[in-house]
Amino acid sequence: MQGTARNKSLSVLLALLGVVVVFALIIMIGGALNESLQLDETAVLRFVFVGIGLLAVYAVYWITRENRVWEVGTREVVYMSIGAALFALLSWLFNGTVFVVPSVSQVALRPAIAIPMFFGYAFGPVVGFFTGAVGNMFGDALTGFGLSPQWSVGNGLIGMIAGMVWLFDDKRRSINTVLIITAVLAALATLIYVFNPTIPNMLFFEPENNIFGDQQITLFAAISLIIGFLLVLLIRFGFGKDIDVAAAVTWSALGNIIGIGFAAISDIWINGFSPAVAIVGEFLPAAGPNLIFAAILVPILVVAYEAVRRQSGR
Repeated sequence: MQGTARNKSLSVLLALLGVVVVFALIIMIGGALNESLQLDETAVLRFVFVGIGLLAVYAVYWITRENRVWEVGTREVVYMSIGAALFALLSWLFNGTVFVVPSVSQVALRPAIAIPMFFGYAFGPVVGFFTGAVGNMFGDALTGFGLSPQWSVGNGLIGMIAGMVWLFDDKRRSINTVLIITAVLAALATLIYVFNPTIPNMLFFEPENNIFGDQQITLFAAISLIIGFLLVLLIRFGFGKDIDVAAAVTWSALGNIIGIGFAAISDIWINGFSPAVAIVGEFLPAAGPNLIFAAILVPILVVAYEAVRRQSGR
């Protein structure tokens, strides 16, 4: 048993180390090929937050290390690779110039965010974390808009938390608790907007004029987190008999808020933003649309996955 525990700990550590190695390679190679991918003087601070995120992941693992959900074998490594590649490709398609999304004080639409959510739920928190972190880093490199490793870790946290549902024996009770936590966090973030409605959307980007963050956040972006939560609530009770779909969407919603929250809050120190700017200018326009896509796309992926499993007899 001790040998198995040591092997599991080593596997988790190697997966986290793999994330750091991939980050370093992307930064070195990407920076040599494209000046926009070079990190500035905040590089060390960005990696401080990368370290904080990785320590948080390992701390959660250590507390719950007896659970089999943390096992990492050949199967999980394959899923990590597939998930990261899919997330990177779809991020490039929707954030790059293949599918141009009109920007009116709104962050680029990110339906690809459903990938780390689904992979975390279907294959475990380690797979979800690797998929979100490495896939986002590769996606940013492909689009060429610049690299923010701490934001990639935030995307990794989304996938990890989506997979944490399997840590609880009573799945139904756990998602009810998660719903309450998600509702409180969504309400608090939206309330900050109510008191700071004129803050520019720091994630706004207008490709035609190369303008960043010049537009005030729109009302839709400001309340998109509430809209997303209501959709999650609808899925929770609409799929009441299919607890797997309800659990996947609910835990993905919490992962989205915590992961994007971690990334946005890190910019208080990295970019010198005030807490209000970090929440209103970055967190809301990123987390809100993500949550809407989670409520729409994650159920489709989970239903399809369960159908495949039934047909294959697994």
